[in-house]
Amino acid sequence: MTASAAAEGAPVAGCRFALAGTGTVTAVKGGRSFVLDDGREVRLAALEVPSSPEAQAALQAIVAGRAVELRQQAAATDRYGRLVAHVYLFGEGNPRSVGHDLLAQGHARVAAPIGDKACAAELLAAEQAARAAQRGLWSDPKHGIVAAESLADLAAGRGRFTLVEGRAVSVRESGGTIYVNFGRRWSQALTVTILKRHERMFTAAGIAPKALENRRVRVRGWLDERSGPRIEVASPEQIEIAELNR
Repeated sequence: MTASAAAEGAPVAGCRFALAGTGTVTAVKGGRSFVLDDGREVRLAALEVPSSPEAQAALQAIVAGRAVELRQQAAATDRYGRLVAHVYLFGEGNPRSVGHDLLAQGHARVAAPIGDKACAAELLAAEQAARAAQRGLWSDPKHGIVAAESLADLAAGRGRFTLVEGRAVSVRESGGTIYVNFGRRWSQALTVTILKRHERMFTAAGIAPKALENRRVRVRGWLDERSGPRIEVASPEQIEIAELNR
């Protein structure tokens, strides 16, 4: 079974939010956006897609000339005026999610935040299967998971959406911020920051920040440099307990 076929057969109800419109795809622009016949430009929600000919070709193969339906949790556009939506092929008996297909083929990673637990679980499962099979971008080390204690690799990922994994050495709180440290010296390994006011939301999702200490954790987000490598986390789906999600 191909990755695409596997994605088609998988449950895809979690991200099928309220219908926000329909249209026919007339042009594909990059690996996660396309233009509809009425001129609207759409960006696929919840995905980070590297700029590559392979990603664009994959999206082209799925949606070119197809009728699609747009699904949104709430009305949303990005700073370029593109509609941000989960996209399904219109008229499919078993609704086919474009985002799920791209993840299953290994041409995308799950973005953050998603804002819905069931949707995030579906997307992360599709990504995990592609990663385990080393499909698409997961066959290229530069798109792989970065070790939380590797300063060289963290420096190379600065300013990019990155997946980082390691053992949380300590969890500390200061000035309304929770710091999850992956090294004894915060400047020499990843630090993840969570606002204290969000702690209850994380705990309710089963990701209590203080319980992360001594756990092997996978974090996704934009990698920054603030006296050491750092990822600011605002949503529970950005954090996975790695030993439970291989």
